[in-house]
Amino acid sequence: QVQLVESGGGLVQPGGSLRLSCVASGFTLDDYAILWSRQAPGKGRIGVSCITSNYETQYLDSARGRFTISRDNAKNAVYLQMNSVRPEDAGIYYCAATAHSGGKCDPPFEHWGQGTPVTVSS
Repeated sequence: QVQLVESGGGLVQPGGSLRLSCVASGFTLDDYAILWSRQAPGKGRIGVSCITSNYETQYLDSARGRFTISRDNAKNAVYLQMNSVRPEDAGIYYCAATAHSGGKCDPPFEHWGQGTPVTVSS
């Protein structure tokens, strides 16, 4: 069964840090690009960061310099380190995987996780 499972979400204070994890099962991530996206309450889903199969990274402008995406193919996992968290970073964070474009961060993403919530509050 192909599955992506996110974890690591929770309550964080403004300025704090959080590390999200995305672990795959039923397939190996080596040839996949992985996207972290966020959906805030009442808003659409937006891409926050993406990492290609060649370890190239992309970031939403507001996340660049604060968030770091990384992958550990040996653990079949991708991570999102979130530092200096802001209230506008709150939402449900989803990871998604695609391999249709040779491991590049090109939609559509074939596999999606169920999401992990991030709440930013003091």
